[in-house]
Amino acid sequence: MSRRRREQVSIIGAGMAGFGAAHRLHAEGMASTIYEKKPYYGGHTASFVFEGKYTFDDGPHISFTRNERIQRLLAGNVDGDYQTIQARVDNYWRGRWIKHPAQCNLFGLPPALVTDIICDMVDARAQERGEPANYEEWLVAAYGRTFAETFPMQYGRKYHTAEAALMSTDWLGPRLYVPDLREVLAGALSAVTSDVHYVSHFRYPSHGGFVSYLHPFVATTKLQLGREIVEVDASARQLRFADGEVAGFEHLISSMPLPELVPKITGVPDRVRRASRRLACTSCVTVNLVLDRDDLSDAHWTYFYDADVFFTRLAFPHLQSPHNVPPGMGAIQAEVYYSAKYRPMDRAPEGCIDPVIADLRRCGVIRDDDTILFSNATVAPYANVIFDHDRAAAVETVHAFLDEVGIVYCGRYGEWGYQWTDEAFISGENAAQRVLDRIGRVAPTVAVGR
Repeated sequence: MSRRRREQVSIIGAGMAGFGAAHRLHAEGMASTIYEKKPYYGGHTASFVFEGKYTFDDGPHISFTRNERIQRLLAGNVDGDYQTIQARVDNYWRGRWIKHPAQCNLFGLPPALVTDIICDMVDARAQERGEPANYEEWLVAAYGRTFAETFPMQYGRKYHTAEAALMSTDWLGPRLYVPDLREVLAGALSAVTSDVHYVSHFRYPSHGGFVSYLHPFVATTKLQLGREIVEVDASARQLRFADGEVAGFEHLISSMPLPELVPKITGVPDRVRRASRRLACTSCVTVNLVLDRDDLSDAHWTYFYDADVFFTRLAFPHLQSPHNVPPGMGAIQAEVYYSAKYRPMDRAPEGCIDPVIADLRRCGVIRDDDTILFSNATVAPYANVIFDHDRAAAVETVHAFLDEVGIVYCGRYGEWGYQWTDEAFISGENAAQRVLDRIGRVAPTVAVGR
């Protein structure tokens, strides 16, 4: 067993949160080391180039932050070489393409269904209700029973893998738009409606995929790839790696998923281990396809509600940047969700390719005479946190233990929350600030590395 010198600040995970922490420390003139299990960096925002010409992200990612500081930072990281795109989003339900969000774009749906949706919505909003006990109650109160069961509850079964009644409402934020009745009626009578989706415009790097936003951050830290941590000794302030090497640290910031981190920490109480096992998340199989035409969709992404459609959502990477695939070609990224707790995977990732292609043809996205030039399937074991009723108490127990032993946590899977990419980066910055506060570090008068 070999030993290395003690690092002042060690960071676990080279994703948005890990680099956010490194960036903040670097700004204060403090060195850090990032340890990443994978042989590449980016975490959930990694990008891959297949056959030297097809670029796909590890799941769909765009930057729609309204934080001007983050906008400037990411723009500078790609030397201003990014696409600014007006987002187009739609939905598919029983052979119909519906503008998003569906709750205020009912035009063209069966008249009886529209009537039931509007009547139920009026009735639901006229009722006196207390605080909703779960996501299903929130949906019914906001949209009425008919719309709730036809659209968001059905979509949730595919995306969250859990029934709405099993979920809390802690994650909602601006994600589900609640229109007033005037908007609902206008969208039922006319196909022309205002755009009210929370993503109006987004930015995406022109070359290299989403991970291009992260490249300059590598210079702000000492990045160690392929470094699998098997033990964290918080008392001795040491990390042990799969190859037997040991590295010391003064301060530790972790973006590692909590269910993976907790079992690696020496001396974890049983109650904390049990709590970490109650945390649930989805896994996402992404099926990536390249076709011989680029007129596949007018939308940048589409939600699919039907239970018998294999995939949950589609994105079209060639619409994010024309350089993601060669000219004249189109790209599709289909998402299929599973979870160990609610919907265990029943096939290898490659087993998702044929069902995805079959349903793309059935929905009319792919034609029978299309040529599929490339296909593959990848799996992200940690996709989205499931906000079920076990989450809040379990997270509180795990975080209290990490606070006690001095491990600072950050990111979607360290905080175990619903974070977009900019929020994950800021989470890493905030974690670094907690370390700086602990050691009483004073900011230098001249910015470092500008």
